[in-house]
Amino acid sequence: MIRKLLLLAAGNERLEELVSRSRLTSGLVSRYVAGTTLDDVIAVSRSLGAKGIDVSLDLLGETVDDLRESAAATAAYVDTIHAIADRAPGATVSVKLSQLGVGLDQSVCAGHLKQLLEVAEECAVTVEVDMEHSSVGPQTLEIYRTFLPSFPRTRVAQQAAMRRCPEDLSSFTDVKPRIRLVKGAFLEPIEKALQEREEITAQYRYLASWALANLPDPAFGTHDDVCIDHVRAEADRLGVDPRDFEFQMLYGVRRDLQERLAAEGYRVRVYVPFGGQWYPYLMRRMAERPANLLLFLRSLVGG
Repeated sequence: MIRKLLLLAAGNERLEELVSRSRLTSGLVSRYVAGTTLDDVIAVSRSLGAKGIDVSLDLLGETVDDLRESAAATAAYVDTIHAIADRAPGATVSVKLSQLGVGLDQSVCAGHLKQLLEVAEECAVTVEVDMEHSSVGPQTLEIYRTFLPSFPRTRVAQQAAMRRCPEDLSSFTDVKPRIRLVKGAFLEPIEKALQEREEITAQYRYLASWALANLPDPAFGTHDDVCIDHVRAEADRLGVDPRDFEFQMLYGVRRDLQERLAAEGYRVRVYVPFGGQWYPYLMRRMAERPANLLLFLRSLVGG
């Protein structure tokens, strides 16, 4: 119930305005968001890099209402790619196609993504395509599939909670995708997504095993000890080298675990958001890990 309420709150514009204006939330926001500028996020990237942890930079913002906004978001992503190439080698950039206009014009969105992929290839930077709500999920995968043969290093997120996820993964034949497997953080109807935490975890474990056996360089986005231990055990069973896959985690969440896995020789990449549009992102982080809600409430009440 708490998870559903938080996911509903993520789309509530009145609540977003109220929370965003509150000075009391700044401490919590800074825990999970690296800052508002490229300079802020590059500094965080270097700090994590010194600990042997890579990053994927996420420019906060979601669905646009005008194609001019999608063009502006594309330009901002281009700037991020150039900053990565010059100042944060090894970092990737995570892109949300809702920001590039997939909900307005799929062909325009595809053109924006192609521009980013071409710039990224010139700069030797990898693009990771985020998977969002099912209202744009199929279009996102279709566009990704179009560009995969030409840009095979591009990674796409897949949500284990979605009932169609196993079918989507097995549908790739000629070119196998590089994926980031996550549980999913959107409010979805029962006919499209698993609802119970135990079911989602079981599906995640099954798909993790399948990815290790069948896909190149899979990434596992999780903070769940059960899932992490499963990935480690399955990699050992299948003879997959620890450097041939990676764990991905969120900035500000379980930092001790991130550092421990990196020290043990696993590749770790932290998803680092930056920018001013942090509210929907933060709500979904709390829905994923309700313990974060207590931190949020404390910040509102006590500063």
